Amino acid sequence: MAVEEPATCELLRHGRLEIQGRLVEASNATLFCSVELDGLSGECVYKPVRGERPLWDFPDGTLAGREVASYLVSEATGWGLIPPTLLRDGPFGPGMVQLWIDEQAEEDAQLVDITHPSEVRDGWRQVLRAQDPDGDPVVLAHADHEQLRRLAVLDIVINNADRKGGHILRAPDGRVLGVDHGVSLNTDDKLRTVLWGWIGERVGEAELERLGEVRALMEGDLAEQLSEHLTIKEVQAVSTRIDRLLDAGVYPEPSGDWPAIPWPAF
Repeated sequence: MAVEEPATCELLRHGRLEIQGRLVEASNATLFCSVELDGLSGECVYKPVRGERPLWDFPDGTLAGREVASYLVSEATGWGLIPPTLLRDGPFGPGMVQLWIDEQAEEDAQLVDITHPSEVRDGWRQVLRAQDPDGDPVVLAHADHEQLRRLAVLDIVINNADRKGGHILRAPDGRVLGVDHGVSLNTDDKLRTVLWGWIGERVGEAELERLGEVRALMEGDLAEQLSEHLTIKEVQAVSTRIDRLLDAGVYPEPSGDWPAIPWPAF
């Protein structure tokens, strides 16, 4: 099913979920499901709240709620960077349900890579130089892609603490999408991402203009929607981060108070 399918959210909200398997590499219970409603069917990820592991630095609310809140912010930007995501009851109780995205299989669809310095693709942004277990040099790099730039902006706004390379997908229609936002939207600065390739560069004028519109929404409906999933301080912190980015107008550098890159990077 296409991400832009008008009936997607209705299907996810009211469709019958059937568990097909579990994504065993996930740190919290993450179930792959089929969903069907009135002859319309699709696939989704279901993360029940009861399967979440407590995190000392995210003591309030739920990881599922933070995923939904991140989606709401993404939708407010109009950039469509997170697949349809909502809270609903499921086979193991309330949880997050998100449309499953099949990735492009082509090699040139890859957006983040760890490779030898001589094999970094033309135009890619280098983020980190390191050594592999054998002592050979490697580079963490990512594509210089418009939608990837916007995803980096969204991560700044939602304070994403876990933007791994594997959390960035290229949908069959070419769209860039981010998933796994359960450790976002903290009040403390926890931005941790592989997308550091634009440090100090100017954020696009179109992106800044849209952020200004999102900031206005934070004075009304958007803040009310976010408050269903976040604390008052966490909602206020979204506005503060937008203000800071609008004032600076550039992609920030790591704060130094928190690891800049998630481990593993994928």
